[in-house]
Formats: sequence, structure tokens, C-alpha cells
Amino acid sequence: MKIFDVYPINNINLVKAKDMTLWDSEQNQYMDMYGGHAVISIGHTSDRYVEYLTKQLSDIGFYSNSVIIDQQNQLAEKLARISGKEDYSLFMCNSGAEANENALKLASFHNGKKTVISFTGGFHGRTSLAVSATDIPSIIAPVNETDNVVFVEYNNIEQLTKAFDENDVTAVIVEAIQGVGGIMVATTEFLEAIRVLCDSHNAIMISDCVQCGCGRTGKYFALDHSGVKADIYSMAKGIGNGFPVGAIMISPKFTAKHGMLGTTFGGNHLACAAALAVVDEMSEKGLVENAQIMGDYLISELKKLASSKILEIRGIGLMIGIVLAENSQPYRARLLSDEKIFVGSASDNRIIRLLPSLTITKDSCDKFLESFKNILK
Repeated sequence: MKIFDVYPINNINLVKAKDMTLWDSEQNQYMDMYGGHAVISIGHTSDRYVEYLTKQLSDIGFYSNSVIIDQQNQLAEKLARISGKEDYSLFMCNSGAEANENALKLASFHNGKKTVISFTGGFHGRTSLAVSATDIPSIIAPVNETDNVVFVEYNNIEQLTKAFDENDVTAVIVEAIQGVGGIMVATTEFLEAIRVLCDSHNAIMISDCVQCGCGRTGKYFALDHSGVKADIYSMAKGIGNGFPVGAIMISPKFTAKHGMLGTTFGGNHLACAAALAVVDEMSEKGLVENAQIMGDYLISELKKLASSKILEIRGIGLMIGIVLAENSQPYRARLLSDEKIFVGSASDNRIIRLLPSLTITKDSCDKFLESFKNILK
């Protein structure tokens, strides 16, 4: 049997990882400035992460949500503390797509309406409604096509207002910083307008923080930079540091009913152990604050490299986009082959995306900057 060929693959077989360093089967060493799509938040195979998972697996790895899973309560308490969302509730699942799917379903259950507003450049996952709300037509199968999603230009308040006037809106789903869309940052005025319009039209504001959450931007959720509060926050990627963990934080305005949402694997003992390791490591080592400090440093140093080859540096914290004047693919390829550094791309092929672990140090930043200067020559 062959693997179904849907991924473009680098000819690299990674066999070992520690913090921001990767080794392949030929013992070549790489620097990870991408974290596998922003997944690695506390570094690869951190001691605490290995300890928590190993201990949990030796006790019990899985049982369904038909029994008490005390680790879920521990995680809810710690996430409330680190995020500042003390009065919210937690529902756990397995991925970002599932988190967004459940958030959209919960909104529609709440107000009985159907139309979702999403934005150009947005990416919310590959499951049924999540992919329908994603602005990439090539990944939307005919069965996913629906009239229940309306797309509005990102950061365009006038178009947003018009969409509310013309539709009975159940929810607005927005990334405060678009990841796949090219590290596009929402303006505070735009996010405030979403909040006001949702309130006045009995609609739900969903903050998709799958990539821009879990401390990556120097606050736990990217939306927090604006001072705006969402009704639902969706999370995944960095919350599990590589273990499949997804979740939504739900405001007190919602009433839970048995059977409303459900999952077989979500919130299992082993998943909770991974997420607890992440939140404990972040809290005890100040990794959210480190993301802000190191992100500010990286962005300021990258801006000093302004040239005819670099059009713009975008982002907040450790969610950074380098916008080149031409296709970034040759630059990314040389970073990998010549400098042994993993970076990412975006839907705009001019962009290099940086999403390193929140453990990154100034020395690692300087090493990347020196390598990046080399490939610009």
C-alpha cells in the first residue's frame, strides 16, 4: 500500500528533536523556525512534556467522556488562569478544524440562525463547515459548498456592516492574525466593529486562535491585544505541543445540554497530560512573555534588513511574516538546504512565515538573522 500523495514532501527523514533543534536520519542538524505549523510551543520533547505523558500512559491513557476525567478539570482551571477567561467553560476535541466546527455549531444552536460571516484570506480547517468558511476554493469539495457562509474583505468595516444588514447572521469567525492568509493583522477598529455588530444583531463572535493563540503573540490570545472579548475562542496546535488536542473556550452566555456537542477522543487522559505539560511550562517559565520579547527583537532586526528584496515585515510576537518582492520558494529552499533552517510559506507565495517555539532565545534569533542575511546576498 502507498501513502495517498497529498503533501509536497522535503526529502528529509527527521528522527530526533530537542527544543528548537531537529536531526535527520543522516545526523544532519536543523533549526526549527516553523514548529510544524505553530504546533511546537514549548520546544520539542521538553523534559516536562515527556515526563507528564510517560507517567500518564503508565497509569491510564484513555477512557471516554462517560466517566470523570479529573485532568480536564485541572486543565480548565489552569487555562482560565493563564488566559484570564475565568468565567468561561471548556470543551475539548482533537484539532483546530473540530474546534471551529463545534464553535460554529454552538453559535447556531444558541441563536437558531444559519449565516456565518468569514473573511478573505481566512483559514479555519478542512472539515465540513470549517472548510466552507475557509477562503481557499481549491480545498472546498462540492459537498462542502453552502450558501450559509458569506465572505467579507478582511479589515473592511463597511463591507462587514453591509453583510450584517443583508443577512440573518449566526456568527462571525475571525483570526485576529491570519496565519495561512499571510500574517495579516486585524485592526483594533475592525475587531471592535465585529463585537458591536454581533451584540446588536444577536450574533456570536468566534475568535479562531488555532494558530494565533496559546501565547504565540505575547498574549494568550491574539484578540487580547485589541481589548475585545469573543464569545468563543477556538484553540489547537500549540495547546498540545504535538499531541492532537483541540478546544473551545465558551462564554457564560451559553447553556450546555447533554448531547449538544460530543467527541470520542477529545479530552482523554493522555491529551490532557500533554496540554497540562504545556500550560505548566508556559506559566512557570514565562513563555508568553518571552514570545513578546523575542518577537519584538526579531521583528525589529528584520525591519533593519529592508531592501528591494523585502517589502514588509508583518506580525506580533512570534507570529511573523517576511514579505518578499518575489516568490519566496527559492529563499525557503536555500534556508533549508544551505542553512539547515525550517521556515514556512503562506497562501501568498511571496511570504516566509516564522512560527518558532516560544522557548526561542536571543542567540537563536541571531543565528536565524545571520542565515537569512546569507541567503539574501
